Amino acid sequence: MNYLAFDLGAESGRTVLGRLEKSRLNLEVLQRFPNCSVLLPDGLHWDIPYLFSEIKSSLSVYYQKYGRELAGVSCDSWGVDFALLDKNDSLLGNPYHYRDHRTDGIMEQVFKKIPPEEIYRLTGIQFMQLNTIFQMYAMVLSGSPLFSVSRTCLMTADLFHFFLSGEKAQEYTLATTSQLLHPGTGRWAKPIFDKLSLPVQIMPPVTFSGTVIGNLREKVAEESGLGRVPVIAGASHDTAAAVVGCPVQKGERFAYLSSGTWSLLGVELEKPLINEATRKAGFTNEGGVGKTIRFLKNITGLWLLQECRRAWLNEGGELDYADLTKTAESAPPFLAIINPDDPSFLAPEDMPAAIVRFCEKTGQKKPENKAQFVRVILESLALRYGAVIREINRLFPERGEVEVLHVVGGGSQNQLLNQFTADATGITVVAGPVEATAAGNIITQALATNEIGSIAEGRELIRNSFPLVTYQPKNRDAWLSAVRRMESLF
Repeated sequence: MNYLAFDLGAESGRTVLGRLEKSRLNLEVLQRFPNCSVLLPDGLHWDIPYLFSEIKSSLSVYYQKYGRELAGVSCDSWGVDFALLDKNDSLLGNPYHYRDHRTDGIMEQVFKKIPPEEIYRLTGIQFMQLNTIFQMYAMVLSGSPLFSVSRTCLMTADLFHFFLSGEKAQEYTLATTSQLLHPGTGRWAKPIFDKLSLPVQIMPPVTFSGTVIGNLREKVAEESGLGRVPVIAGASHDTAAAVVGCPVQKGERFAYLSSGTWSLLGVELEKPLINEATRKAGFTNEGGVGKTIRFLKNITGLWLLQECRRAWLNEGGELDYADLTKTAESAPPFLAIINPDDPSFLAPEDMPAAIVRFCEKTGQKKPENKAQFVRVILESLALRYGAVIREINRLFPERGEVEVLHVVGGGSQNQLLNQFTADATGITVVAGPVEATAAGNIITQALATNEIGSIAEGRELIRNSFPLVTYQPKNRDAWLSAVRRMESLF
């Protein structure tokens, strides 16, 4: 059976065809397209009409190549951002981008209305100013009239499911990223809505992962040449899909790292872990497929490198990520250590300048060329990963220490970062597959259609289908010294 996964990332999107054949999962990327934000006078927005046009184009590309046989389609996307629809189901403007500055300082305003301890008790979600809760309250404080005419709120991937099918369904894994939903019950946290004057009535009931919510709208089916193909609310959050796509072996004490613009590092739990220790440690309890919990930390990831590259491209010349990483191998080790999650790195106008300012502020040498910048970024990310793994081990002594870290997504191709990660964590790192998000999306669709019987079966298919690379720790003394230096700095 054939499935289509529309995998939307913050930097780009892709349409992936998946086929389950002879105990293997075969993937084919049908189409890639950029995902460019648009700066309008009122702030930074996503170009939703453009993205939907690319999704519809992909349906036509599939039909022209493979005909009408298609068992399902599903979209996954980044979290926290949302769209509003009016009583006629018309889109009320292009949704804001989570990096828009309207949420600067908003967390403190929310905490005046409801203490952070209560928010965490109700949602179990890590505090980040880009979360839906803070975006919505920024609308309240600005006097936005949109809530007064809104009838439905949908997170990003589920907005596209509505465009495709006409059915409104808010999928569980994506809904939990809002910091407005209790991950254990799957219900909206009404006390938060009440205290912040947010309209809970516009939030649809939550649909769990792997649910067929409808079929392609008649008009979409006609335009593409396809029939009324099932539209599936799979793992609508891209990290939830990527976790399904981890090639985990039975009995393995593993952690996962979905590595891309963001780094999401954590473990899979059967129920939320919400207490003062996890709140103070900054862990989040996001929903997973099969009503599991993704207990993790959101870490600023390769965004640091992406923004440095963007700044350097503006100076002229061509810069390939692989070439930049290669030059970093010869740069001096541990020139400086930065904290990837420092607020100054969230949306600076000039990332290299922001890194220099951070080094000056912390009394460290500053990088002076591209190779040094790249090495500082990659080493600092690896050290941050190691710190999070140690925190997880501390919070779960009864589980035994994490023994394998599965790195998936685009960052799994960065061999230098993978080796640094093994060095910094002191454990085995297994890298791959790159297309874990698309693979997890398709596995979840196959669960919905009963083509496979469990996530474990799907993970075995993935393990048998893609090349994996294993990294073992090296140079532990030097990295342990760097860990102590990091701890003294931050």
